[in-house]
Amino acid sequence: MNTVIETNNLTRRFGDKTAVDHLTVNVYAGEVFGVLGHNGAGKTTTVRLLNGVLNASEGSARVLGYDPVQQGRDLRKRTGVLTETPSLYEGLNAHHNLRVFADLYGIPRDQVDARVARMLEYFNLADRAKEKVGGYSKGMKQRLALARAFLHQPDILFLDEPTAGLDPVAAKDVNDLIVQVSRVEGKTVLLATHNLHDAQRLCDRVAVLEQGRVVALGTPRELAHQTHTNIKVEVEVADGQAERAHALLDGVVGEISGDKLVLKNVAYTGIPEVVAKLVAAQIAVYSVVPLEPSLEDVYFTLQKRGE
Repeated sequence: MNTVIETNNLTRRFGDKTAVDHLTVNVYAGEVFGVLGHNGAGKTTTVRLLNGVLNASEGSARVLGYDPVQQGRDLRKRTGVLTETPSLYEGLNAHHNLRVFADLYGIPRDQVDARVARMLEYFNLADRAKEKVGGYSKGMKQRLALARAFLHQPDILFLDEPTAGLDPVAAKDVNDLIVQVSRVEGKTVLLATHNLHDAQRLCDRVAVLEQGRVVALGTPRELAHQTHTNIKVEVEVADGQAERAHALLDGVVGEISGDKLVLKNVAYTGIPEVVAKLVAAQIAVYSVVPLEPSLEDVYFTLQKRGE
């Protein structure tokens, strides 16, 4: 896989406080990579370091082959950044906002109008493009900020809490756009967030930060397996056989709902044994569904281990 972000012991200190602590990760082209953690865990500082806005106290990073410290200006021509509280020119309309940033990004003048029009259409702002941004809802401002970040067609998008403070409808719109730019446009997305539900839906892999240090790294499923050796399993049996199955699996069944039993604290490796036991008793098994821990379950398990 093509590595587009590589860090090696990347560290940033502010006085006595270490905001990012020996961060070592690789991010691959085309994936949505989540950087998870509570406020103050080091997510925003990481984004700034990777874009050359801050210098590292120790360690190194390469983004798209660039050294963010030495080649930050060239790098930022190929990255787009959405901050948690994006700054827009609220006295200007959306069209003029994007034209200003098109000039800053160095987009050729003969391409600006077409590019701006495409972004306004793409982010569902074309019908409000001539209105001043100060009158926009927060969701519309966030979409405009995404349009700005995507205007110069960057190879990597850095999104810092892109749904913070949005209502559910606006948040869904933003998440749908993230799916669009990653899955359809093929862009790499680094998503810094503490919204675990968003991360579960969107991210191919995640790094969980605690006080600036990576405490877990992998796909949501890999982390679920690492942190939870036992899980719940839903088993559907033939009509009228739930009670027999319950008696046979005494002490394992947590609840019964119709012909479905939810088994508690079953090891991943113990699932075939449960099925074999039911089949041996001539109980027809129609489905077996492991109820794997969510990313939220993983996150709080890691928090408890840290404590």
